[in-house]
Amino acid sequence: MQFVIKLLADGLMLPIVLLAGYALLIRVPKKGRYDRYTRILMAGMTSYLLAKYLGAVWQPEALRPFELSGQIAGAAYLNNPGFPSDHTLFASFLTLAVWYGTRLKWLTILLGVLTVTVAIGRVLALVHTPIDVIGGMIVGVLGAVWYIAYGKIFSQKLVKNTNR
Repeated sequence: MQFVIKLLADGLMLPIVLLAGYALLIRVPKKGRYDRYTRILMAGMTSYLLAKYLGAVWQPEALRPFELSGQIAGAAYLNNPGFPSDHTLFASFLTLAVWYGTRLKWLTILLGVLTVTVAIGRVLALVHTPIDVIGGMIVGVLGAVWYIAYGKIFSQKLVKNTNR
């Protein structure tokens, strides 16, 4: 069982990164690629900086769940209190970047399911609390504000195309 939990908590990050890498390098349309890449970069930087700021200002717990229960960690972790979860932040960021860059609904849903599975695995591995992983996802979503302007442009183009 410990192997399965470690696979969920850490191992699923590899397919998330590989799928997102494929989508962002191969499936992003050539037209507007530079604009999309710069917004994705800014979203990632915003998420990361916001996470580090939040982690420095507020920590719901001083110890991680495995430390509180006197057990061994079931997955990799950094030596910090753990809020917000870097794994779920990064997976959420990649999921939203793929949605923004490619608009591939099936791949975005797949990455979203994998992200939630990683979050559950991190809690089961006792390296994060539910608040930590939810915080990581929320911070990933907050970084995506860089995509809002594109969403407006995309919807305006959609409306113009349907009115023809």
